[in-house]
Amino acid sequence: MTDQESSENSEIHTTYADIAPPKEKPKGKYLAFLSLAALGVVYGDIGTSPLYAIRECFHGPHAIAITQQNILGVLSLIFWSLVIVICVKYLVFVLRADNHGEGGILSLAALTTPIKPSGKTERIALLSLGVFGAALLYGDGVLTPAISVLGATEGLSVARPELAPFIVPITIGILVALFLFQSRGTAGVGKVFGPVTLLWFIVLGIAGMHQILQYPLVLSAINPVNAVDFFVREGLHGFIILGSVFLVVTGGEALYADMGHFGTRPIRLAWFTVALPGLLLNYFGQGALLLEDPLAAENPFYKLVPEWAIFPMILLATCAAVIASQAIISGAFSLTMQAVQLGLLPRMRITHTSSKEIGQIYLPGVNWALMIGCIAVVLGFGSSSRLASAYGIAVTSTMVITTILFYFVARERWNWGAVPTALLCLVFLVIDLAFFGANIIKVLDGGWFPLVLAGAVFLLMLTWKKGRSILQLRIQEETQDLEEFLYEVEHKKIQRVKGTAVFMNGNATRTPPALMHNIEHNKVLHERIIFVTVKTRPIPYVESYERYRFEHLGNGFSRIRIYYGYMEKPNIPQVLESVEYPGYSFNTSTATFFLGRETIIASAKYPGMAKWREKLFSFLSRNARSATSYFKIPPGRVVELGEQVEI
Repeated sequence: MTDQESSENSEIHTTYADIAPPKEKPKGKYLAFLSLAALGVVYGDIGTSPLYAIRECFHGPHAIAITQQNILGVLSLIFWSLVIVICVKYLVFVLRADNHGEGGILSLAALTTPIKPSGKTERIALLSLGVFGAALLYGDGVLTPAISVLGATEGLSVARPELAPFIVPITIGILVALFLFQSRGTAGVGKVFGPVTLLWFIVLGIAGMHQILQYPLVLSAINPVNAVDFFVREGLHGFIILGSVFLVVTGGEALYADMGHFGTRPIRLAWFTVALPGLLLNYFGQGALLLEDPLAAENPFYKLVPEWAIFPMILLATCAAVIASQAIISGAFSLTMQAVQLGLLPRMRITHTSSKEIGQIYLPGVNWALMIGCIAVVLGFGSSSRLASAYGIAVTSTMVITTILFYFVARERWNWGAVPTALLCLVFLVIDLAFFGANIIKVLDGGWFPLVLAGAVFLLMLTWKKGRSILQLRIQEETQDLEEFLYEVEHKKIQRVKGTAVFMNGNATRTPPALMHNIEHNKVLHERIIFVTVKTRPIPYVESYERYRFEHLGNGFSRIRIYYGYMEKPNIPQVLESVEYPGYSFNTSTATFFLGRETIIASAKYPGMAKWREKLFSFLSRNARSATSYFKIPPGRVVELGEQVEI
């Protein structure tokens, strides 16, 4: 329920509600600790790319010939992709676009245009881009665990070819265990994420360095001339290989999305000191191995290690894959909570799995949907090589959207010059579109899957947002201006009964429908009546001194506007009990909360959405989490008054 009124002139007061901790520049041991933690969470996805990236270039369905020139050309593309996309685009520029310390595609969209249920001040094109980018990340949430775990367990066929039939069942077993564990939280396991990932990158580097020392020629791939020469020689085939090269930068969006958890310094430090060196050494080591033995292209990652070390490497790779999967699952939970708060998805059950970390949450519905999706793609695709065709398209699309939104933030928020901003973003956009073009040709090979999934989520989000906007308009047409109502109450003889009544109100300037129904049916008013309007601001956290605004309206009426950020979880009784105002007191155990419950009826009577979208909105509304649970209102203190609303 949201306040659509723009003029707010009442006094601001403080509560003790949970807010984000103050952001301080980390240094010393604290910086090292955060960098280690960031290594486990932020770089889990990109850290598992060596399992399949090189293999897809030389052994996948679009493989190229294994020659010295081609190997150096691919390694050059990998090197400069990591430098330009990760080092420059994300770590230097995109990380600057923080929304009060938080990152991610919805945070970036909120910086470019306000996201409000009314939709009156939004730029629809930019909002749609941001929402579609968010929808694409759900496809990433399904594909990342599947391809990471599958890529790790495929080492079994290298160690023991007779174990190949067991790879898919083992992968599914690991994924099921991973999703079953989500309800218990990740606080305990999270402590080992950083050390395990650190060990993973160290092992990657050692394995690659050993092979590089035997064939140091591969280091010449750093020269970008090799990449240019590769495209000149291979032409269209070289462009297609770019889709496989892109696998080395998947996970780049995690740098931005997890910025709020660690800050920019730890993320940058972890990348340049550990992740980047480990990845480059391993990629160049795999290239050196192919120079020595072209037959190793079947699985160059596992053939890079001695035979005695294959099983330990499989175990370590599986742990790294689970960590990468955990990070993307947690990201999907966080993204969903943001979408709910911004009015893009219906209210859902959200459980906090840690009393200390506000970001550790669990959403059962999202969890089971992701698990079913992961199992389905593992069974449907059967191998990480086939999954790789579907994997890149969702991430490339999100990166294109990030570049476009970043341009508007740089121009309008930071007032950067038009020409340098356009040139910078044009460079990024050309690279993003090249990767996108190389992946889009794989649509028939599996790339359709994340696009279909993202399209469904995108449609659902826009339908819910549009439906809520239409619903508010219908309710507003049937309600009375609050000032007129207060005037009538003052001059009418309506019986007042003892007690405090709280009416949740979507629009602070209108009379709550539940109040009008209560008067119509019960013919009474309580001595004290509080109108509560909850508003989600387009920032992740609201400071404690801005939590609420209180207005005394006279004649026993008062109005409270409560504000939350899109990363916060509302607790209305907590705020009401903490309000400080002369003569005001509130006791949740004696108050009565009145809530309206609308039954949505799809109708052709009013213009708005297509009939099938109205039915979809009605279905979503019926199955949304109740306001009682969402706002943390004690069920025993709630009275719900229903009405039917045609849209």
